[in-house]
Amino acid sequence: MSNTLNRVAIAGVGYSQTGRQLDLSDDALVRQAVMAAMADAGMTTADIDGVSTMGGSALHIGFTMGIDPLSFFFTSSGGPAFVEPAVQAVSAVASGLSNACVAIRLIRRARGGMPVGPSGEPAIPDRVGGDEQFTAPFGGMAAAAAIAGFEMQRYLSEFGATEEQFGLHAVAQRYHASLNDDAILREPLTVEDYLAARYVSKPVRLLDCDYPVDSSSAVIFTTEEKARDWQKKPVMVESYALSGTDPNFWQLRDFVRSSPVHCSKLLWSRTGLSPADVDCAQLYDGFSVITFQWLEALGLCGFGEAADFVAEGNTRLGGSLPVNTDGGACNVGRRHGANFCIEATRQIRGECGERQVPGTEVSVWANSVGPFTGAMLLTA
Repeated sequence: MSNTLNRVAIAGVGYSQTGRQLDLSDDALVRQAVMAAMADAGMTTADIDGVSTMGGSALHIGFTMGIDPLSFFFTSSGGPAFVEPAVQAVSAVASGLSNACVAIRLIRRARGGMPVGPSGEPAIPDRVGGDEQFTAPFGGMAAAAAIAGFEMQRYLSEFGATEEQFGLHAVAQRYHASLNDDAILREPLTVEDYLAARYVSKPVRLLDCDYPVDSSSAVIFTTEEKARDWQKKPVMVESYALSGTDPNFWQLRDFVRSSPVHCSKLLWSRTGLSPADVDCAQLYDGFSVITFQWLEALGLCGFGEAADFVAEGNTRLGGSLPVNTDGGACNVGRRHGANFCIEATRQIRGECGERQVPGTEVSVWANSVGPFTGAMLLTA
């Protein structure tokens, strides 16, 4: 095999139908997303030889989609959202293991709720083991408490940020969503609306949380040379990185400087570009504090400055660095990070209509927080 890595490009992107409790099977959602990405590129299954997925089996998806034989297949066991299968797909194409690899994220909205006991009250177990023994007795059984609650409280305490500044972030993202036909929540939002939303795990409010949906997303990665054969402008993968640091969310050594810091150092070390070159950023918002942490870790503003950076209007369309221009997962739904890759691609292609950031040539997108993360820099 050659020691020279292929340069990798995105050729096609696509979503499935997206909603809450859709009457569609996992296979149907995946098929819709892959078909949409292939239509976007002008490809058929004969042009794809790799499948990389989080949600479902890569081998099963390849078989049911008619992608046969497969030269590369990867199934995530639970990494940092969509960026993990995306990085695996890019690596497969770069190394020559795959000519064109589709990265997929299938996610379903959780059905039902907590088990109910004979009295009608939640049936909370009286014994738990493993890491949960240190959190469950104190009510820390949900991500909003075990992840966002710790991180947002520490952020507010350490940097003197305010809940109103988080409200301004929510308002900006909702404005972007109002310009996006793919967004589920599009009604105008005010800071007063944000402050009136109930706490999920103080200081985390309902509007700080991504919106659960049933969805599948797909992105097709191929070589730069092959990408030029398809119908859309190639979007180049300039740099990418994964990072794993602390093993557990609740045991982080530093709740405001966690894995995104290491991931960002890796990302920038692998390119000649710098944060100043970024035209727009698509940063994970499973909880809104995560977006603030990525802004700082990536060097898009200084540490402790994200709240002021947002409050000054920099992250809104027309600002110095528009962020989450599709509305983010809090409004387009929990696509588990795939929406950020797709939005970065569409911005660089110039396909975003009213929410287009003029002259976009460089965009960064990032997933997850705490103990494991990933990020990717895309260029024109």
